[in-house]
Amino acid sequence: MSTQAIEMGGTLPCLEVGSLRLDAVARQDWTREEVRDVFDLPFNDLLFAAQWIHRQCFDPNAVQISRLLSIKTGACPEDCAYCPQSIRYDTGVERHELMSVAAVTEAARDAKAAGATRFCLGAAYRGPKPKQLEEISEMIRAVKALGLETCATLGMLKDGQAEELAAAGLDYYNHNLDSSREFYPQIIGTRTFDDRLDTLEKVRTAGMKVCCGGILGMGETREDRVGLLHELATLPIHPQSVPINKLIPIPGTPLEDSDDIDGLELVRAIAVARILMPQAHVRLSAGRTQLSDELQALCFAAGANSIFHGEKLLTADNPDTDADQSLFARLGLHGEEPGCGAGN
Repeated sequence: MSTQAIEMGGTLPCLEVGSLRLDAVARQDWTREEVRDVFDLPFNDLLFAAQWIHRQCFDPNAVQISRLLSIKTGACPEDCAYCPQSIRYDTGVERHELMSVAAVTEAARDAKAAGATRFCLGAAYRGPKPKQLEEISEMIRAVKALGLETCATLGMLKDGQAEELAAAGLDYYNHNLDSSREFYPQIIGTRTFDDRLDTLEKVRTAGMKVCCGGILGMGETREDRVGLLHELATLPIHPQSVPINKLIPIPGTPLEDSDDIDGLELVRAIAVARILMPQAHVRLSAGRTQLSDELQALCFAAGANSIFHGEKLLTADNPDTDADQSLFARLGLHGEEPGCGAGN
């Protein structure tokens, strides 16, 4: 199989990988067959293509750093099979009502001091009520005043709520698709795949950026991973941030006994996301504590250029800041400056 870069009429270069012709131009017309062909490339060709495209759009040694804070924990009425915060499962997660604005502001200040450029607020809701949204909007304004980008994940949004968050200065709204349309009903029964797409449309219409990805290792097949990435890559606008999560099996949830996903399959998914959505930040998200430094390095080589740092990711463990700084030093990586990258 040949792999070579060619010039395209004086415009952006193009990469030929076997029968595939790839470039760094965002497109929404990917077919599922094309996505499958990319996923099935020989591993070395796939990584080369992903790294080549990554370098067209980003500093290859810069990683965007976010911090995620659970501002309201537990007692969620949804039945997401992976989630320890569902009221339906006995997982030992302590319930906490909405934090104060002062406490959130202090946490954001600490995150900035540790190198984060984006601060994400997570609340275990089916969807926020008006009073809750009002308080969260105050948090967003306080975090923005510190010079940080803001993101929130609050569940489904009703009419007008996205506009309210945008008016408060929210930069990103996270709402993951989780898996393929076909596999989704095996994981969640209390909201539909189209419910999720509806919230994403509300976010785009309000002028905010979209953070949307999925979870790997829930028992899905590669075809489901193809379906997830195809769905993301054919949205009207590519998500500006694409978190790729590795399932953390939590005792008490229906997925507690799930088999671990093969590490190289995770790297493949990162690489395919980079190729399909060249200008998005691809985040190596939940599950990093289960990955060796070498496997994380492969993910960065495949085009991952965003992480969460800090010891907690909502209720799950996450590598601490010292561990990430050590890994970055060994790999020659550095934190991305705010507003950098093709997706900003």
